[in-house]
Amino acid sequence: MKLLIASDIHGSALHCEKLFDTAEKEGFDRILLLGDLLYHGPRNDLPEGYDPKKVIDILNGYKDKIFCVRGNCEAEVDQMVLKFPVMADYALIPTDKNIIFATHGHIYNENTPPSLQDGDILLNGHTHIPKCTRYGNFVYLNPGSVSIPKEDSPHSFMTFDGKTFLWKDIKDGRVYSEYEL
Repeated sequence: MKLLIASDIHGSALHCEKLFDTAEKEGFDRILLLGDLLYHGPRNDLPEGYDPKKVIDILNGYKDKIFCVRGNCEAEVDQMVLKFPVMADYALIPTDKNIIFATHGHIYNENTPPSLQDGDILLNGHTHIPKCTRYGNFVYLNPGSVSIPKEDSPHSFMTFDGKTFLWKDIKDGRVYSEYEL
């Protein structure tokens, strides 16, 4: 199964369309969204192409493939307009040898991880900075941001095929980093 992983769309229809255009070319089975879908938040400027209603339409078009965790910008009103669950604080995804603990990052993150076992993956967005770091008993992964990347990182997403995580640039689908389980 090929999984598309993205975070921090923040209402940018422009970058949401680019994300799904790039992903459609590659094919995927499921979509994991790591929160902050519609609202840009008080700390961020409006992203280019800000149009939350259009993002709602785009995402609802994939409702049968999406599973999502709640970001710090999600609210009950977002759940009212999105046709897939968005209010879970985390999702557990089993692999052959470990667990992927997927969350937004405002509660559990590399500095405040949940209880994890050796080899587990902590996967979150929130910082808008792509990252892959090995800690004592877990690996921390962050896909970066779809619409408001920070620290000169690209507008990005990840894919996971059950064995390898790939970080990709939304503009051209170029792989710029990878991590193999």
